[in-house]
Amino acid sequence: MSAAPVTAIDLGSNSFRVVTYDFDTNTILNEFHEVVGMADGLVQTGKISHKAQQRVIDAINRAALNLNFDPSNAICVTTAAMRYASNNQEVLKNFQEKTGANFKIIDPQEEARLTLLAIKYALKRENYKSEKFIVLDIGGGSTEVIVNTYDTFVAQSFPFGIVTLTQKYRDIEATKKALNLLKEEIHSFIDSLSFDLENYRFIATAGTPTTIAAVKLGLDAYAYDKNKVNGTKVTKEDLYKALELFKNKPLEELTQLVGKGRVEFIEVGILIYEAIFEVLNKNESIVFDDGLREGVAINSFLR
Repeated sequence: MSAAPVTAIDLGSNSFRVVTYDFDTNTILNEFHEVVGMADGLVQTGKISHKAQQRVIDAINRAALNLNFDPSNAICVTTAAMRYASNNQEVLKNFQEKTGANFKIIDPQEEARLTLLAIKYALKRENYKSEKFIVLDIGGGSTEVIVNTYDTFVAQSFPFGIVTLTQKYRDIEATKKALNLLKEEIHSFIDSLSFDLENYRFIATAGTPTTIAAVKLGLDAYAYDKNKVNGTKVTKEDLYKALELFKNKPLEELTQLVGKGRVEFIEVGILIYEAIFEVLNKNESIVFDDGLREGVAINSFLR
């Protein structure tokens, strides 16, 4: 019996991502991505603003129109920003009333499990061995580190992301000092595992790694091709080159290069990426576009 295609929505702290997945052919039928900045102002107010809510509502409606799906039938999850927001239930009710989309707030462990599921499928698709690897998922409101060993995994969510760090520390030097303290937390997590990570492959996903990979490949935001990005190797040296490139670009060119809604966060994203490189003592990572939305869709099929 054939399975009906599944539409999954991942509403993150900065990005809104939709995918319609066909399991009979194991292909993505449609996808949609938009920067909605849901965590804008969250650090200062503790709430999802009315403007951010409207951006999300507009994005849901545009996606439904463009991809021809009913939001009430989609599997919808949301993560860090909604976990932190004191008005999260009010916001979710507003989304459902205005669009029909019924979002579930997932905890960090479930977010890690679903992201890991997508990465495992991506590794198989790209013909990589997937027994031992570490996944870095840099989000807008949190950063997840997942250590997978055969059929088991250990994950830790750290309460900093590209949006929250940028908004909390407006000065880049203050951000670097804060990251040094956060690196100690990540070190403690890694040390507690007592794993020899030398033979673990370093995998990176989400907006910052995919942007750096695209820039390395000579692709700007308008020519972005996830099929080219998937499996791209990004090194620490690539991060330094990207930072230098971005510093010499006027705002208009930088926006074309990294995409609208990412310009103000890209430097902090690179600093987080670099910090994980240093903690793990790695020089190379493999980048995948696959993430939570794909994991949600795959999980639905497996169940």
